[in-house]
Amino acid sequence: MNSEVKTEVIASGPDLTILGLFFQADPFVKGVMFLLIFASIWCWTIIINKSNTIRKEKKFSMEFEDVFWSGVNLDNLYQEYSENINSAQVRVFITGMSEFNRVNSKHSLSTSKLNEIFQRINNSMHISISREIEKLERGMSFLASIGSVAPFIGLLGTVWGIVNAFQSIAISNNTSLAVVAPGIAEALFATALGLLAAIPAVAAYNKFSNDIEKLSNNLEYFAIEFSSVLQRQVEAN
Repeated sequence: MNSEVKTEVIASGPDLTILGLFFQADPFVKGVMFLLIFASIWCWTIIINKSNTIRKEKKFSMEFEDVFWSGVNLDNLYQEYSENINSAQVRVFITGMSEFNRVNSKHSLSTSKLNEIFQRINNSMHISISREIEKLERGMSFLASIGSVAPFIGLLGTVWGIVNAFQSIAISNNTSLAVVAPGIAEALFATALGLLAAIPAVAAYNKFSNDIEKLSNNLEYFAIEFSSVLQRQVEAN
């Protein structure tokens, strides 16, 4: 008889599984959990998308640089890549070459106008670089925000869960672990979800920031080298 009673108590006890903690949580704690789960999913969407974008950017930039420095004619390269713009570096090249062709068609490149003309070309390429970096940085602010805020959101759910646990003690006038456990478990689960969202966001933000900085520097170096190539080409003519 005693064993049957014990079995009944165990069966009717609180569900401390992950799904049980979520569905049995206080509405406020449940809202915090849902917000953190949504933020985590969004973070991973940004991480996967940006990881693929940066990987492709590096690959296509290396391929274009190999072709660019192979000694191919710039006009032929411009015609080829005008219909196949697949990377930021190609877009910077197209921008600089388009400005060069536009100026070259209107002016004879005399020495007196040379500095002014190449200043315009450099400005066009730097504007293009800024736009490309802005594209690569999309979503970075969200990763930074989640990395900073998610632990505190989880902590808010933790505090609320602990308050519920103490209220349960006061209402039932019972200090047994069975009364306190559900509220504490909910609180700890909210904290875990906050860390689950924050840790990948911070790690990804740091990695992508480093990658984007390298790509930005590479674009700046390419713009300087490309401008030098154009000047040598003009001087040779």
